[in-house]
Amino acid sequence: MEGTTFDKKEMIEKLKFEIAMVERGGYNPSVHNPRTEPRIFRDSITCLNVGLDHKKEPCSECFLIQFVPREHWDKEEPCHYIPLNSRGDTVASLGGDSDRIQAALLGWLYNTLARLQTEVDREEQQE
Repeated sequence: MEGTTFDKKEMIEKLKFEIAMVERGGYNPSVHNPRTEPRIFRDSITCLNVGLDHKKEPCSECFLIQFVPREHWDKEEPCHYIPLNSRGDTVASLGGDSDRIQAALLGWLYNTLARLQTEVDREEQQE
């Protein structure tokens, strides 16, 4: 996993998509199946295994793995262990509290997007 590098511009686009998805209610329960909570990240087209009951692609190939603490890389959904704020809240630790999860997630997405954009801008200025 350590050798995998991800294109920052591509990551920025995926993070923008995730922001739009959260803001448009994409992680809210479906009106057609209100008892089923969408799975954060896993039910997004940014997931390599979206729509699949069983993973075909390892999570180590997903750009989100670089935000997951090493001790959680072997979890079923390692992206649920990304620290979303200074308290260390994660999708996993917030349990089923959809509002808190989405608020923390949105904050993390915006902060991560801004940091990556700053890095890309600096790299482009140095070229």
